[in-house]
Amino acid sequence: MTMEVAVLAMLLGVLLGLALAMVRMSGNRSVTWFAVGWIELARNTPALLQLFFFGFGLGAFGLHLSPFMIVLCGLSFNNAGYLAETFRGGFNAVPPTQLKAARSLGMTLGQSYIRIVIPQVLRVVYHPMTNQMVWSVLMSSLAMLVGYRELAGETQFLASKTYRIFEFFLVAAVIYYLMVKLILVGSRLLSWRLFRY
Repeated sequence: MTMEVAVLAMLLGVLLGLALAMVRMSGNRSVTWFAVGWIELARNTPALLQLFFFGFGLGAFGLHLSPFMIVLCGLSFNNAGYLAETFRGGFNAVPPTQLKAARSLGMTLGQSYIRIVIPQVLRVVYHPMTNQMVWSVLMSSLAMLVGYRELAGETQFLASKTYRIFEFFLVAAVIYYLMVKLILVGSRLLSWRLFRY
């Protein structure tokens, strides 16, 4: 369940972060404020506060989400804010002449971004995205505070039944460590496969 919510939150974060980065770079002031506000809130407030907003803040207005949706929304919101700035840095690293060359070859703006610019951006931001995935897995442990029984939540439940707090959380720490190491090894192998040339 930890990996499920972390991976889904990362996928949503990538899509939302890419959209936020493009909105922020568009220069259209009527929508730029939205992207800037999202990014500032996501990056400058605690992830726990963001989870509580989706869990209890929305509940104050009559919108009650399941624990899974609370965690998914909170982590996706936070991931999107960080990834938006990562993507913005990636877009700035791609020379503007790439887009101009694609346009001069007759590609539409959408084709130019999808086929030329975004693949180069993904290569630049690949390793920061790996770090964000690790962060997503580790921050999913906050989910136990809103009633979601992922690894940390299940550990808390079992520890409270047996009063063996240290032993259970030590095992949970080892499991988190192994999950993160698997992500990093998988990321390195994928990087070698994708970017060896």
